[in-house]
Amino acid sequence: MTAKYDYIVAGNRFRVILPAEQNAEALLPSFAPFRCALDDNAPLLFSFAVTPDALADADSRFLEDSVSELGRLSIYECPHSYRVEICRDSATPMHRMAMDKNLATITANIHWDDIYAGAMLTSMLRIAYSLAILLHDGISVHASAVMWQGKAYLFMGKSGTGKSTHARLWLQAIAGCELLNDDNPTIRIVDGRVIAYGTPWSGKTPCYKNLSCEVGGIVRLSQAPFNRFAVRNEVEAFTTILPGCASIRSVKSLNDAMHDTLIQVASLVTVGTLQCLPDADAAVLCARSLTK
Repeated sequence: MTAKYDYIVAGNRFRVILPAEQNAEALLPSFAPFRCALDDNAPLLFSFAVTPDALADADSRFLEDSVSELGRLSIYECPHSYRVEICRDSATPMHRMAMDKNLATITANIHWDDIYAGAMLTSMLRIAYSLAILLHDGISVHASAVMWQGKAYLFMGKSGTGKSTHARLWLQAIAGCELLNDDNPTIRIVDGRVIAYGTPWSGKTPCYKNLSCEVGGIVRLSQAPFNRFAVRNEVEAFTTILPGCASIRSVKSLNDAMHDTLIQVASLVTVGTLQCLPDADAAVLCARSLTK
């Protein structure tokens, strides 16, 4: 027996199908604000089913890997699908996910006896969503996002740059500012506007808001012994945002879709770079530069 759960993130519905004995609320607590009523007639971004059947080891080529607090994540391309493997270490079980090439049908093997099973499931859904949204005029971005005066402002940068710190400085120094997401908001082009959305993925900060806001600016941060803001236009704007966008770099179809959306984003919103100290003056300078 299985149980179905529908969620809507950034205006796109997807379905998660779990063994009936598993508790979705306990496994996916950050998804609660995004849950919606089941609707078998509504279009789905993707369907994600956890199955006890082992995924076939099809012929594959290695694409890329990364290391996080969950362990090593590896991505492979098979003839008709992409395969994702996540493993904490050699002594823990391998969790797997297979995504068909159009990213609409996804099957996963989760080892429920792993104490990190919920985190693995959350991570797999993040990967599936970030890739599927590329084909629907959207991009999952590695950024902190705040809302202020009816607009969203996104702060990007390398890990450890201080995105969360800068967002917190906005909250402290600028009246009426609110955190939208602290790690993984989604941006989409909707009716010629760039909209930022909260998501169930927010890094180490529990900020899971089912809210959206037109983007007023996107800023790439770098640490410096001074505060200096510069507007970036056209190609510079594109290359400023690009490193923070989620995709599989070696898959042309996904990157082409991402680039098409990113070109529009760079032309529709103010993009800048901020060399900064971790102080309130940096937040005030950034806000003033984006809104003047």
